[in-house]
Amino acid sequence: MSIMANTSEVAQLRDEAEERSAFFESAPAGLVIAWAVERFGEKVAMASSFQDAVLIDIAVTVDPAIEVIFLDTGAHFPETLEYVETIRKRYDLNLTVTKPAAGAEQWPCGTAQCCEFRKVRPLKDALAGKEAWITGLKRVDAWTRRSAPIASFDENWGMVKINPLATWTEEDVAGYQADHGIPEHPLLSRGYLSIGCAPTTRPVDVGEDPRAGRWSDSDKVECGLHI
Repeated sequence: MSIMANTSEVAQLRDEAEERSAFFESAPAGLVIAWAVERFGEKVAMASSFQDAVLIDIAVTVDPAIEVIFLDTGAHFPETLEYVETIRKRYDLNLTVTKPAAGAEQWPCGTAQCCEFRKVRPLKDALAGKEAWITGLKRVDAWTRRSAPIASFDENWGMVKINPLATWTEEDVAGYQADHGIPEHPLLSRGYLSIGCAPTTRPVDVGEDPRAGRWSDSDKVECGLHI
């Protein structure tokens, strides 16, 4: 991973990200991505869970060659893997698919260190040499994300983190998806409103918080990528 050793360079990036975040608060997501691509070039990549393809649709409009990273945990629903392939073909994606880190077999899906070995470490490896990463994080996703900035210098990752959809609602996502004819993840219509790994994801009831379907038998809210 490209962690800036020079403290003055880190400070400069932190200040720049904060300034841009305030400027982008009401800006279109495409403008945010355009800045990221212009600013960081090949040293920016986008991580996608493929719950939907809205961010991908916007990003490839800006840069058709942008690298998209999918974390294959080895525990995804078959429908998710099929959806990844559908979207890859639709956009001819520059797609990087990770695999669980060595030792993951000791931590089955749902156990304490599962996400560390299946998501966090593989993403760190995939982002090696990068200076920024783009995510689909939204403030409405969970209470832990309510104050998420559009852009920031992420101390945990040692790089700039960009959330072009931070201000979007689920209605915004659904509306964009419908307006642009983007295929929907097949599990959404079956009540899976927040889609992760199969062993730890369930459909939610009408009126239930969408995030309630993730790790519902524990107090876990985040996998470790965004904390």
